[in-house]
Amino acid sequence: MSANRELFTDGPAGQIATVLLPMPLPEAFDYAVPEGLTLAEGDHVVVPLGKRLVNGVVWGVRDGAGGNRPLKPVAERLDAPPLSAATRQFIDWTTRYLAELPGNVLRSVLRSQGALQPSPVEVVYRASGTAPERLTEARTRVLEVAASEPLTAAELARRAGVSPGVVKGLADAGALLAEERAVDPPFEAPDPYREGMALNDGQEAASTQLRRLIAAGGFQAALLDGVTGSGKTEVYFEAIAELLRREPDAQVLVLLPEIALTQAVTARFEARFGAEPALWHSALGGTGRRRAWREIAAGRARIVAGARSAIFMPFRNLRLIIVDEEHDPTYKQDDGVTYQARDLAVARGKLEGACVILASATPSLESLVNARAGRYAHIRLEARAGTAMLPTIETLDLREFPPEPGHWLSEPLVREMAKTIGRGEQVLLYLNRRGYAPLVLCRACGHKMKSPDTDRWLVEHRYTGRLICHTTGFSMPKPKACPECGAIDSLTSVGPGVERVAEEAALRFPDAVVEVFSSDTAMGAEGVRQLVARMERGEIDILVGTQIAAKGHNFPNLTLVGVVDADIGLAGGDLRAGERTYQTLVQAAGRAGRADRPGKAILQTHDPDHEAIAALVAGDREAFLSLETLMREQLSLPPFGRMAALILSGMDEALLVTTAKAAAAAAPLSDDVKLFGPAEPPLAVVRGRHRRRFLVQAGRNVDVSAFMATWMARFRLPSSIRARVDIEPYSFL
Repeated sequence: MSANRELFTDGPAGQIATVLLPMPLPEAFDYAVPEGLTLAEGDHVVVPLGKRLVNGVVWGVRDGAGGNRPLKPVAERLDAPPLSAATRQFIDWTTRYLAELPGNVLRSVLRSQGALQPSPVEVVYRASGTAPERLTEARTRVLEVAASEPLTAAELARRAGVSPGVVKGLADAGALLAEERAVDPPFEAPDPYREGMALNDGQEAASTQLRRLIAAGGFQAALLDGVTGSGKTEVYFEAIAELLRREPDAQVLVLLPEIALTQAVTARFEARFGAEPALWHSALGGTGRRRAWREIAAGRARIVAGARSAIFMPFRNLRLIIVDEEHDPTYKQDDGVTYQARDLAVARGKLEGACVILASATPSLESLVNARAGRYAHIRLEARAGTAMLPTIETLDLREFPPEPGHWLSEPLVREMAKTIGRGEQVLLYLNRRGYAPLVLCRACGHKMKSPDTDRWLVEHRYTGRLICHTTGFSMPKPKACPECGAIDSLTSVGPGVERVAEEAALRFPDAVVEVFSSDTAMGAEGVRQLVARMERGEIDILVGTQIAAKGHNFPNLTLVGVVDADIGLAGGDLRAGERTYQTLVQAAGRAGRADRPGKAILQTHDPDHEAIAALVAGDREAFLSLETLMREQLSLPPFGRMAALILSGMDEALLVTTAKAAAAAAPLSDDVKLFGPAEPPLAVVRGRHRRRFLVQAGRNVDVSAFMATWMARFRLPSSIRARVDIEPYSFL
């Protein structure tokens, strides 16, 4: 990495520090190390950039003797834990693999600038044991509260129900002692010697295999392949306990596909290890992110549970990575730095010398192929924990039993719902479509309500009375008149979302408690926690949910799952459409019958003979996987081939077309690589930017990352045109 000459100015001679900045820059910059300042690789520093000071990380230090270039000096070294060598190697590897700018990858790691400073402190008060000369009722209450734990003056006053002046008076009298306390305290250390739940024979055998991998040390990868409800979490808890008993300073990362799952998982971690894990996800506030980042970087946070971005955390001694529900498509990040967290987890495990456990009831084809090839240990759990049995699964052919006009639930499903509710049991209606209706159109002129700057229909949300674009977040009140022809009250809802299905369920079962579970209705972690708790207590009769309801939850009284539209994921040209449909339906159906009552799942479908649906009903996963594997292998699609995408976007469509043609002409020629495009994708306009897409298909032995990097270097990108490289794309929109 070389320096940008715009930074050059007179500076001291001596050592030179190469500093990587968390910005969209293609290389690190050189700075002079001032006399008396000692720097090492990984140190956090403050350096001048133009007329401002910015934070960066030292990527290298070398002797500057003999150099004749004037350099600006490093302004300051921050007293923060340095990035470990393994973390820096992971950043370099990710940069190459994703064909990404190194500064963008570093920015994914440095997600809390406040964490680079020591924790803020606050003044707290505790009882000194000395009684004041005048002891009033108010003062007595304050001293009783202060005897339990040190608290700030404001919190003491609030809990005691007194004014802040009472607290100040006690402090002045010596009855309260003031002391400083870090605002960001360390996380409580987990206890790996606490006894876990009793394991059945299958779980014990699986945990034994994982413990052996931990004992072997170094990089190991395992696929924990267990049916829904088989107790995979308890099994990998044993691996965590084994590691922490052997290496008390080790760190563990548990990746989860949904923020909503962190609440339930946190409670299970606390029950097993006596301490909550450190959490990392987008819903954390600034204080929580600052605390978690600092404690992870310092190596004090032993267990970290988080969403996909947690793979970039600056671990000091990462020894175990667990990817729960490893098949889940939400591990794919499509904005900013584009990556698949599962794939990065395996790569990071290899660089860190850590064990990696991929857990799923419906493993991805990529992971299954690796397991069958012997690259991963394949650990199976083929029975549910305890007395629970797998649910029976039936299809309901909508061609034979169509719902009534304007309705979405077929009569055989409604009758089964009535029986279930009559027994005092619960129902889950699953439909992976948020809102009330996916389309609003005008009956008079046929105008479809679309996002003003995106080729997307606006989704009606009747609870809020708004039309929302789920791609960009654009929102508007539902108008009274058609914006095209002006007709009053002509806008009608087309198709069902979960809100509309819930409306129908409430009409059919007026005495039942019906609730919607989606990211729009269960706002924030606390909202999710409360809804899940109500469902667990049996306070909800019918839960209508999107995929957030089908992942990881354990509702003991839920015995019937009705999939409103089992075909919803089969349309379009997604190469993983069949696999995703199969996985989603297994996960949704798996919510039923997880305790001692038998469960049933009914799939409403227009295509009951589709291989994914037929395999699910027959319980023949291997037959479906064999067909899917054969198709992918014959077409050289992942995991038997490599793919990459280049997406260009710009406000000026003519310039975009010209740039796309120049990019196509600049593509390297290779007999092992096929290039498709440029083509207009289904989402041709997003946020006012026109888009063109290239697709690269190559053999398994081709380094598509190097191909994309070489290609990007061979054509000039106008400043108004953006380019995004996607290695192993999941979305083709």
